[in-house]
Amino acid sequence: MPPSPHFSRAPALARSFATRSTPQPRSRSRKFVRRAGYTALGLGGIWAADKEFNASAIARSFRTLWTCAVITVDYKLNFTKEKSDQIHLLHERVADRMYNLLTSNGGLYIKFGQAIGANAALLPEPMQAKFAKLFDDAPQVPYSTVLSVFQSEFGRPPSGPGGVFEIFEEQSIAAASIAQVHRAKLWPSEGDTEEKWVAVKIQKPDVGQQMEWDLGAYRLAMWFFENAAFDLPVYFVVEFINEHLRRELDFVQEAASSQETARFVASEPRLSQSVYIPKVYPQFSTKRILTAEWIDGVRLSNRQAVRQLMGEEASPADNVMPPLKGGMKAVMQTMVELFSAQIFSWGWVHCDPHPGNIIIRPHPSGNNKPQLVLLDHGLYVRLSEDFRRQYADLWRALLAGDFATLKDVTEQWGIGAPDIFASATLLKPVKFGGGKEKQKQIDELAKLSEYDQSMLMKERLRGFLVDTDKMPKALVFLGRNMRIVQGNNQAFGSPVNRIRITGYWASRSLTTVDHHASLRDRLRESWFHFVFRNTMLILDGMFYWQMAVQSVRRVFGLKTENFEDELERMMQGVAKSKFGIEVNSSMFEG
Repeated sequence: MPPSPHFSRAPALARSFATRSTPQPRSRSRKFVRRAGYTALGLGGIWAADKEFNASAIARSFRTLWTCAVITVDYKLNFTKEKSDQIHLLHERVADRMYNLLTSNGGLYIKFGQAIGANAALLPEPMQAKFAKLFDDAPQVPYSTVLSVFQSEFGRPPSGPGGVFEIFEEQSIAAASIAQVHRAKLWPSEGDTEEKWVAVKIQKPDVGQQMEWDLGAYRLAMWFFENAAFDLPVYFVVEFINEHLRRELDFVQEAASSQETARFVASEPRLSQSVYIPKVYPQFSTKRILTAEWIDGVRLSNRQAVRQLMGEEASPADNVMPPLKGGMKAVMQTMVELFSAQIFSWGWVHCDPHPGNIIIRPHPSGNNKPQLVLLDHGLYVRLSEDFRRQYADLWRALLAGDFATLKDVTEQWGIGAPDIFASATLLKPVKFGGGKEKQKQIDELAKLSEYDQSMLMKERLRGFLVDTDKMPKALVFLGRNMRIVQGNNQAFGSPVNRIRITGYWASRSLTTVDHHASLRDRLRESWFHFVFRNTMLILDGMFYWQMAVQSVRRVFGLKTENFEDELERMMQGVAKSKFGIEVNSSMFEG
């Protein structure tokens, strides 16, 4: 008997339902491949658009956040007491990652690195070594890019018919992270008797597009490092640094800064002849292009050439120009006087006095004396009147032994451990007990594990930066300025007593006579001045004794150590004994 149709259809329906309800492997894999393809296409489109229209700002920010995340995870997993013997390897990995990030992104990231490097002595030794190599150097952009910037800013090419200049050299003479410099010749004007050559500084186009992204990434990175990785107060200076980096990218502001510095120099009789600020041409300057007078001379970074110019080293046989008067002492005296005047008299401080930004040339009057030419006026800090007076009070108190004033000033700035701050200010040890005590502290630190040393360093730094809201942010750049000035003096054998010169400028800025002051206050000021001058005599005695010892050791072919070398060695001992920090000698050599 044939089967009932009702029963014969049931298996077929079941098979049909099973077929519809069970996904096929091939269909699922196709969907996955299709979605992956769409995702890759979308990300590729974003990457291409970011690169073409946004100077890769998003990609740079992502690279920054990824690096910060990796560093944070690495610290959380490996900065432990159990792995104390591997902490130095952890520091090396972090130093490499940070250095690779800064150099890969370039542009403003080099400036970020230099800002962090201003306080790199507080970082582990591998990071100090990396930041010491972070030079403001970069390949030049092609002439086609320079041409587009000129067309955008002036509506005409750099040279040629209708050009901004009569001659414009297409090959740059210097290229840094945010700009490059070309040599050019102005069109002659009626009455000109000689050619006028200028230095034309051109901002790289990508830098402006990347700026806000980069500043935001830097802000986030510093927050990460303070709250998630290193647990050290670093975020409090971010907005101050960002504000000044924005100004550094505005060449109209740089031109104004240059002109203001020139006015200050001209008004100071002790510097008006020995210092020169190149003339700026506002009519050939914009926010992205700066044109200034071309100056021939020798950069301070070329130590051999400077020594030859000053007659302290034999010159080439074909050089018929006689050496300039005063030797390196005249050059360094002018340099320390200039930056002391900026801090204590003008309240207007050039924050990047590295040797490449200083030129030494024969004085144009032909008096056979050297003249110091200061370049690159993009980064200045203006000091308030109150801060200037406090800072001058601090210096005079340090040199006159007035530790009550020292403590009062540092407390107002939210800084603990005034003796350590005093040492950092003078770049010489201040009242730290004898050598045996310092060596004992170093020996005790050596017994601790690297983890315990790091934790102790963090604890002491927190005790040092008690209230970061009170701390004057200008100290970040001011400390860098003074350390580079010290490095310049040290590089030429310390021909001048930097501390004495700076101290005199600090004291002079406080000598305004107040005729309404009480007899007690006037007697107090007289006493301070007396103690100060005697301290300066003692300091001078130490300086000249060190120079005499150095001369005798050279006669006998022994290793010599100049005044700044000795101070640096002593400061390294202080950093080691008080914080457990190994300070790298190459920091701020420029």
